Amino acid sequence: MGSVVFLFFAFIILIFIALWAWPKYNVYKQELNGRASLKEAEWSKQILIEEAKAREQAALMQAKAKVTLAEAEGKAKVVRAKAEGQADIERAKAAAEANRIIGASLKNNEEYLRYIWIKGLQDGKGERIYIPTEAGLPILEAGKAGR
Repeated sequence: MGSVVFLFFAFIILIFIALWAWPKYNVYKQELNGRASLKEAEWSKQILIEEAKAREQAALMQAKAKVTLAEAEGKAKVVRAKAEGQADIERAKAAAEANRIIGASLKNNEEYLRYIWIKGLQDGKGERIYIPTEAGLPILEAGKAGR
């Protein structure tokens, strides 16, 4: 019977210990849960901060890329303008050379010039060329005035 009494008292003591320890365990458990929640919140906050930094850095990189692109486009426009200017100069040189050749070929070539003049008169559509004189009367009209 002594062992039953011993077991009974041991069981009662065990219940008292459980009743005393259970609230302390709940406090301890909630403290651990609170620490875990705090750590999770800190990590979430840190993640948001890092994401914001990454977005800011990406925006800066995009802005730098746009500036670099604009600079490159500006330089390309300058190069293009210089090339177009050089092409204009070369065209002008070619036109000047062509005019020099035509001018040289027309020197002392009265027959050809007369032929072109007559051809131009034939191809004309009844236009009249008026040349003012000192009297203010056109030469072509001066001949008609006497008739």
